[in-house]
Amino acid sequence: METLNTSRFHPEYFYLIGIPGLESSHLLLSVPFCSMYLLAVLGNSFLVYVIATEERLHQPMYVFLVMLAITDIFLCSSTVPKTISIFWFNSHSILFECCLIQLFFIHYLFVIESSVLLTMAYDRYIAICFPLTYTVTLTNTFMRRMVLLVTTRAFCIITPLVLLLNRLPYLGTNVIAHAYCEHMAVARLATADILVNSVYGLVAAFSSTGVDLIIIVMSYFVIFRAVLRLPSTDAQFKALNTCMSHVCIILMFYLPAFYSFIAHRVDRGHIPPYVHILLANLYVIVPPMMNPIIYGVRTKEIRQRAMFGRFYRRRKNIISLNLISDN
Repeated sequence: METLNTSRFHPEYFYLIGIPGLESSHLLLSVPFCSMYLLAVLGNSFLVYVIATEERLHQPMYVFLVMLAITDIFLCSSTVPKTISIFWFNSHSILFECCLIQLFFIHYLFVIESSVLLTMAYDRYIAICFPLTYTVTLTNTFMRRMVLLVTTRAFCIITPLVLLLNRLPYLGTNVIAHAYCEHMAVARLATADILVNSVYGLVAAFSSTGVDLIIIVMSYFVIFRAVLRLPSTDAQFKALNTCMSHVCIILMFYLPAFYSFIAHRVDRGHIPPYVHILLANLYVIVPPMMNPIIYGVRTKEIRQRAMFGRFYRRRKNIISLNLISDN
């Protein structure tokens, strides 16, 4: 029997509107989008550089932070350049295959970031609740296995999502009311039943990021309970301070992401489309932009190394050279 060629049911390209209802303001919107993207890429790159070049920061906590920074760079880079090209050059079209590739990396990197936040919560849990076993538990072998598990898990969850979209026929409109290829935004264009796609999207979201968030909340409940039992107020403040950066990042990452996810599946008649699309764009660019700022400001070791470490080393070298020349 002849194999059915599903590619003939796929459009050659999709047409991305951008921000529906704000087409006349695209050029104005490009300014904050471009600024936030540059801050995200430069800030996270600088964070990776500082941690990589400072041997004292080669600890599990900062390794996880490097993983988060690298994921952030790729996450915002998977959407913002295309969005800016729409704003600046009216480059609305995207090939069908490129759309699926973009969709894969957006959701793949999102699951990876959620997993990294979970591992960072585990790091704080061990450091505060079981400090004597910290170096024994978070070994180099553990770190390598964690990286492999995080990437493999995300790949196994997101790949079926893309395959389910690829099997659908798209014989109607090819216009996506979005600035990038998002799962449900693409699925709604199919001229077939998308119940399987919708159900799997829900299952994938709640079995990955949903479970991650539940475990993170439970771990921080245990952490805060352990902190309150510390005898010294200074010790309590120091322990809480190491966790607050992570809590801020968690709130910025999960709240708009889950709102965007749920808004795609409920009646949005009372919500202007541009509000939803703007939030959907912001949750992939604001957390990457804020992560290096929050960690740079709140983490004493990074702040000292970034602002003063190299200055003091250079000054020390100059003083040493002067002493040698005087002798």
